[in-house]
Amino acid sequence: MHRRDTLLRGHPRNAVPVIASASAQALLAVRTEVAKAVVGQEGTVTGLLIALLAGGHVLLEGVPGVAKTLLVRALSTALSLDTKRVQFTPDLMPGDVTGSLIYDASTSSFTFREGPVFTNILLADEINRTPPKTQASLLEAMEEHQVSVDGLSRKLPSPFMVAATQNPVEYEGTYPLPEAQLDRFLLKLTMELPGREEEIEVIRRHSMGFDPQDLHGAGVRPVAGATELAQAREEVAQVGVAGDILAYVVDLVRATRTAPSFQLGVSPRGATAILKSARAYAWLSGRSFVTPDDIKALALPTLRHRVALRPEAEMDGVAVDDILLSILATVPVPR
Repeated sequence: MHRRDTLLRGHPRNAVPVIASASAQALLAVRTEVAKAVVGQEGTVTGLLIALLAGGHVLLEGVPGVAKTLLVRALSTALSLDTKRVQFTPDLMPGDVTGSLIYDASTSSFTFREGPVFTNILLADEINRTPPKTQASLLEAMEEHQVSVDGLSRKLPSPFMVAATQNPVEYEGTYPLPEAQLDRFLLKLTMELPGREEEIEVIRRHSMGFDPQDLHGAGVRPVAGATELAQAREEVAQVGVAGDILAYVVDLVRATRTAPSFQLGVSPRGATAILKSARAYAWLSGRSFVTPDDIKALALPTLRHRVALRPEAEMDGVAVDDILLSILATVPVPR
């Protein structure tokens, strides 16, 4: 089990950003709305917002029952975005996700019936319980935001994000995601069991009549939408990155390629992923420039799924996050 994503929890929930735009205020308010339904998990909420701002996708890992599905539903409600959920099972077919051609007897022709991927936030629940062929059906959608069927490409709505949940790989009946697909996820966020006080609050809410299926009854309200998100993305794109920060990112990813415990290091795509996510994090933190601390805060969730341990390191119980933290501690930080 990975360590909790504490680094991302450092962002103050009610901070007033220096970039005092309406979109910034709206995106910050989303965290408050999600907290009405989900106890704790501030770092995970921040990670999902970062992915939306950066136009990326998120892999959520955790044991069943830690509110992964509820978190995504609460986020989409607070953002007034359309969301659809697909329960990935061993018998799920690619067409069940992307859509397929249906024969219409009245017209003697085939028409395309859209699959659940045609939405703003696709909740791919337990994605590693379905075989690789169906997992791969999401590759084009995640990379190019389109679906190709019968030689025709169909654009997906904007914004579009895949929020995929998976059980830890030690669980039975799982199909590990291939490296090519893992690399398509901007972030991998881990959701662990709540602490004692957080779990008491969860139980208290349920004793007071909280219904996870009734987010409106829980008080979750739309506080932002596609318009604010589009404006926010434009502002994130203006966040500055100094040359020494770019060099720091490159040094970090290059260090993963020479780490003795890794048989697979981070590719250049991973370096660009850190940069995109760090810019979004800096914007959420109220700054118009990226700092080394932003890079450090995003290093684990951005890189942990882009590396592979050597078999002997796995046998010794070495944790990926511990190696990445060691790299962060040894690579010189720009001043």
